[in-house]
Amino acid sequence: MNVRHCCKALLWFVWSATIVGIPTLMLAQEKSDSTSMTDEQATRLAELALKGLDQEYPNKPSNVLAGAQDVRSPRELSPAFYGCFDWHSSVHGHWMLVRLLKVQPNFSRAQEIRDRLEQHLTLENIQAETKHFQQKEHKSFERLYGWAWYLRLVEELHTWDDRQGQRWRENLRPLEDHLVAATLEFLPKQAYPIRTGVHPNTAFGLAQIRDYAVAVGNQPLIELIDQRARDYYMTDRDYPIEYEPSGEDFFSAALNEADLMRRVLSPAEFTEWFARFIPDFERPAVEQFLTPVSVTDITDGKLVHLAGLNFNRAWTLRGIMTHLPESSPLRTRLEQAAVAHTNMGLEYVFTGDYAGEHWLGTFAIYVLTNVGQ
Repeated sequence: MNVRHCCKALLWFVWSATIVGIPTLMLAQEKSDSTSMTDEQATRLAELALKGLDQEYPNKPSNVLAGAQDVRSPRELSPAFYGCFDWHSSVHGHWMLVRLLKVQPNFSRAQEIRDRLEQHLTLENIQAETKHFQQKEHKSFERLYGWAWYLRLVEELHTWDDRQGQRWRENLRPLEDHLVAATLEFLPKQAYPIRTGVHPNTAFGLAQIRDYAVAVGNQPLIELIDQRARDYYMTDRDYPIEYEPSGEDFFSAALNEADLMRRVLSPAEFTEWFARFIPDFERPAVEQFLTPVSVTDITDGKLVHLAGLNFNRAWTLRGIMTHLPESSPLRTRLEQAAVAHTNMGLEYVFTGDYAGEHWLGTFAIYVLTNVGQ
């Protein structure tokens, strides 16, 4: 069976029960909206997001206090997305639950998820969220990371044939419109990309927002992102992969960039670009780069970022692989590395500590349900 057929076949990721004391987790993937998951597995993953949805504290607000009137509780500041430690984690926790409903619509927690989302994704709540973003002090609030996750949530609802989901999708429009306008205004002003392994990474934001723009048919936004991607990254070559990862990365800056460019470039263009970007895959540094990373302290909110790096590497490696020629020997190597990184990431999803549990389930679902492929 060649690599192309392997990609279309079922891919099994096995998580040892000795890690978390639950039955072995085996998730099968086939295509973007298809996953084989038991009721217990879907429930365990859903519980991660459900637990944080209404958990107001601990909370890390990122808002600017323009005056005493802004000293308010997280729930008062963000009535839809106040839980789960910070705003963007709450947003992608909501996305994760919607994604689970789409791929596992009849599992036992489905109605509970619907009821909880119904309470959060109201038009009134989203209008209040929008007012928060419209304040001049919050012009850069959650840019681009939180913006990208919000638009990914919109995209997930927009492409879901579900009456209740479509109502939620309409409720999201006020903040959606604001963030799209803000993106169109901001990107022409951003002269240089942000090449970090954490939230502000430009390539991640552009890739997610581009997927949203394609789903809703926003051609001006697609064209702007494509032009900015070429401006920022087209001449990149000889990326110093020896410098990755940094100590608290949950993104690979190199792979996020390549994952964006495979969306923007034709397969032929991308193959040529990638050969310049990371040349000579026989170097020892490449082998190290393709080796999963471990976490030394799951209770440290920064160190546990490395658990998410495994998932990020997995989804970007698989995206890159699918845009290389079928004859490329790299395809098998990248696929094997993606599976290894997924398995390592799964070891940390249910750590029992809020530092990782409030967000790692989202990254796991992103990989295991083939988002963005």
